[in-house]
Amino acid sequence: MYKAKITDIFIDLDHTLWDFETNSKKAFEKLLNKHQIPVDINDFAEVYEPINQQYWEAYSKGIKTKEEVKYDRLIDTFKSLNISISKEMIHLIAHEYLELLKTEKKLLDGAKELLEYLKEKYRLHILTNGFKEIQKEKMQHSGIAHYFENIITSEETGKQKPHPDVFKYALQKAETFAHQSYMIGDNFKSDVLGARNVGMYAIHYDPMGLNNVDYKIIPKVRHLSEIKNIL
Repeated sequence: MYKAKITDIFIDLDHTLWDFETNSKKAFEKLLNKHQIPVDINDFAEVYEPINQQYWEAYSKGIKTKEEVKYDRLIDTFKSLNISISKEMIHLIAHEYLELLKTEKKLLDGAKELLEYLKEKYRLHILTNGFKEIQKEKMQHSGIAHYFENIITSEETGKQKPHPDVFKYALQKAETFAHQSYMIGDNFKSDVLGARNVGMYAIHYDPMGLNNVDYKIIPKVRHLSEIKNIL
């Protein structure tokens, strides 16, 4: 019965619409080749990806700073790979990585089709923990920026999802209310519980089926196309 009241949909970007793993891997492959760093991209990604996830989790809790995420995740990765690399090269790669990353275009399967469907019924907004200086450009390069009325980053609040201030700020910026809004995201804690804690509805995009929760309250989808059955 509440569906008729829904006016606004907030969507996470990385891992929900934008294929972060594939795009990140492509960017790093270009840099490893450019700087002739002796490591296979698959070996690099296997080490880097869990380290990067740990840094982002720490960043969301306020344990790590933005600068530490940018640089220290690379220091830890190369150290784990037993590759000696200078501080100057770390900083160069970190900068070049973000510049390349924002130009990669791959979206997750069904992303554009979902946005085409949703835009006819709701106002759409991005709500992301990603770095504000590259998120908009990621969306422009991948051809989805025009679907959204607002591109809202947690960084604007000085906090990170799932902090309630992030969601309250997003609702205020979109000029809407929690009971009229849905949040769609892949991170159960940051996106789903964060939204629910301020009274928003939420959909958990869980393509690997990793989380086991009561989906009578919070629906789970394995493919983006399934969201059409809910909204």
